[in-house]
Amino acid sequence: MKHLVFLLLLSSVCFLALSEVVDNNFSKCKEFFLNTAPPDFTPPWGVSVKPICQCIWDNNDKQMYIYATFTTWKIPVYSAYVFRESKSIGRCDVWYIEPQVNIAVNRDYEKSGYDKGHLYPVLHTDNHLSMLATSTLTNAAPQNPDFNRNAWLRHEEAVIEDLESCDEAAYVVTGVVPDTKTIPNKKVTVSKYYWRATCCLKNSQYTRSGACTVSFRALHTLRSRLAVFDES
Repeated sequence: MKHLVFLLLLSSVCFLALSEVVDNNFSKCKEFFLNTAPPDFTPPWGVSVKPICQCIWDNNDKQMYIYATFTTWKIPVYSAYVFRESKSIGRCDVWYIEPQVNIAVNRDYEKSGYDKGHLYPVLHTDNHLSMLATSTLTNAAPQNPDFNRNAWLRHEEAVIEDLESCDEAAYVVTGVVPDTKTIPNKKVTVSKYYWRATCCLKNSQYTRSGACTVSFRALHTLRSRLAVFDES
């Protein structure tokens, strides 16, 4: 059953958003994964994860992406989307919640010292509707402001440059590795690492790339907790 999440009234245009908790195979929206195969992810014992299909549309267009959410830690595991091109859309800093999912709310971030860090970033959208679709708190995790506005921003720009040379649309998955600490309200877990994996056709051959904010000594931790894309 689909749940009505919110109704936006912007510039006299009606936007509807629906999100649906689905099965672990994302059967209703798995086309957003390469070869329709989601990452092989097993949460730690006692940690709840909900796979969700997110959809937003108006009378003329429709934008979807998918994500898995740590409801125990109130942050996303990852967001998956299809990158086509980047356009200068502008930005709406109104954030929306998903009441049917145990996730962070806006007041959790107030005076916390953390930004709401996009997993599916505004820079990777190509229309106003897709920009709005990124503005849900199921698509954000606490991020150090200096990192968010500098190093991670430069990374997002570098990804655009890389993917715009693809033969066709690219598949992207961006996620986090939780830390043991929380933001000051003790409810929302801080992300220790951010990571991104991409795959697309270049010159008729699949090309993969990835990045993460992690030291060499901590790579074994990352590898033990994150899935790896399979070319097959």
